[in-house]
Amino acid sequence: MNPYEYSTNNARFDIQLRRRTSAWVWNTVEFPAAFQFPHGKSDMVRGDYFHPSGSGKAPLVILLHGVGDASMIPCRWLARSLAGRGIASFVPRLVVHSSRLRGAGWRRVPRMSDEEWFQSYRTAVVEVRQLVDWAGRRDELDETKVGVLGVSFGSLISAIAMAVDERITAATLLVSGGNSGKIVQKARAGVVRKGYQVTETEYRAGQQDYLQYLAEVAEKGFEGAVPSRVSYLNDPMTYARYLRERSLLMINARWDEFIPPEATLDFWEACNRPAITWLPTTHSGIWLWYPYIKKSVGNFFESAFSPR
Repeated sequence: MNPYEYSTNNARFDIQLRRRTSAWVWNTVEFPAAFQFPHGKSDMVRGDYFHPSGSGKAPLVILLHGVGDASMIPCRWLARSLAGRGIASFVPRLVVHSSRLRGAGWRRVPRMSDEEWFQSYRTAVVEVRQLVDWAGRRDELDETKVGVLGVSFGSLISAIAMAVDERITAATLLVSGGNSGKIVQKARAGVVRKGYQVTETEYRAGQQDYLQYLAEVAEKGFEGAVPSRVSYLNDPMTYARYLRERSLLMINARWDEFIPPEATLDFWEACNRPAITWLPTTHSGIWLWYPYIKKSVGNFFESAFSPR
């Protein structure tokens, strides 16, 4: 079973012009989500679409923010920067954005159950796939050149989306990792550990169970493997083998308090060691390195989308 399958019903995308400059055109876009998150306000997805000015088909990068609203701002900065390089960008408001959640749902986010987390991942991954569908219907976009860029929660969504959808040809993952059991057990941030951390004995047993599941994935594929916990279905490590030999860039924080370095390295190894950079900063401090990130991201996608 593929948990990220959905009905491709050619959903209507409503586009409204917001601003036009010499470098890019900014539109807001709205479309119906394929799945309704239990704590969501509505089934409509809204986002910002930046397209380079001029004619010709442009590549598309879908930029995915972290939990909350803060990383939407630098994602928009990156979107404009990419548009200046001739690469279109779409920045959707994910299900973990305040505009998508009812009041009670927003309070639930730090303490969501495994099932609720899975629903949030499924909703977000499928929305990325809906955007890839939409790109294929846009005359100004090159559907053969689609990438994703994710930050924190968005990086985990990006990794899974690229793994399950081969139309996504390149990805940049900022402050990412895999093995959610290890992340919640080893993270230094109290908000991550509280409510999720278990005893050392339980942790070791859980890790052994997950390793057995990964072995089954290696043998049967993720569609054929049967998880003992629903959280295995939204762990990027489950899908890492499908990212090997793909165009992938990882940028991580050396002192990340949310994603432990060992969880990042586990995922990096499972992806067959793609390009990785460690910045001397914390999880949220990653944006202090924005000029470096902007340049690295732009160079990476330009190279990934260039003719081979």
